[in-house]
Amino acid sequence: MNVTIKDVADRAGVSVTSASYAINGKGTISEATRKRVLNAAEELNYHPNAFARNLKRQRSGTIGVFISRFGGLFYEDILDGIHAAILDTDFELIVCPESRPVNKHLTQRQVDGAIVFDSKISSKLLLKIASEQLPIIVLDRNIDSPNIYPILLDNQSGAKAIFEHLYTQGAKRIYYLTGASDSFDNKERMRTFVKEAKKKGIFIQVFTGNFTRDAGYDVGKLIVRSKDLPQAIFCANDQMAIGFIDAMHECGICVPEEVSVVGFDDIAIAQYMQPSLTTVGYSRFDWGHQAASQLINYIANGTQIQPGRIPVQLVERESSRMENHSKLEETSI
Repeated sequence: MNVTIKDVADRAGVSVTSASYAINGKGTISEATRKRVLNAAEELNYHPNAFARNLKRQRSGTIGVFISRFGGLFYEDILDGIHAAILDTDFELIVCPESRPVNKHLTQRQVDGAIVFDSKISSKLLLKIASEQLPIIVLDRNIDSPNIYPILLDNQSGAKAIFEHLYTQGAKRIYYLTGASDSFDNKERMRTFVKEAKKKGIFIQVFTGNFTRDAGYDVGKLIVRSKDLPQAIFCANDQMAIGFIDAMHECGICVPEEVSVVGFDDIAIAQYMQPSLTTVGYSRFDWGHQAASQLINYIANGTQIQPGRIPVQLVERESSRMENHSKLEETSI
């Protein structure tokens, strides 16, 4: 098995970025950390792969990543996966945040390929600039066009699994809390969830959120004030689910005894919540790594990029156990 920079980072107990700095003699890390990483690399017999040394001279040797934001574990994990794939090559990596206007690295083709996870960059622009010389992998939309390759989450499977999980436990009064209105993932999750409910004759009441913890908290408070508590709510991501649970706790409402809560993403804190959060999990690191690896293989070797879906799985925890719901329903009749 090939040893990667991530294996070295894991052995040394540091981030992939810190491991890269130590091995390449860059960055501001302590001497103790540098030695720990170098020792781990020696123990694992790690040698960086000169994967792209034979790139044609007219290329920039640079991959551009255009991402909504840097903050938060969600994006950090994706970037770590991209970074790990790049580190074993001679490519450089440029990461461009959402806050900038349409970036010259894209419009002036200053990169050899791009990974896009930024809804503020229009599909119209991507269709205009994508070419064999500028392949683009998108993580946030489904575009059927030459030289643009979607690598997306399997949102449909995740939303179906959540509905089936809640329905088989007896939930009939179910709400959905949306993410950002321009989010492809949110639209797919909501569309699939509502469709599955409709098959069972269940109407899903939809509340508007924006993927933040505050949005979950605010909607939770709103629902409590309306005195129309659902049996279960599916929040489009974990951050909102956590905010919703915060609001329930503050109002003296027990989760899951009085309302079941499910999120999406399986962020690190989800398993440590009280109660622990039922959610849909997948590897964000692998998502980023797969995107970057395929892009590099295409640029360096002409290997065709394979669009696809990142597999997801339901992670059942305490926040959605509904054993007491039937008793509560009987009591209210």
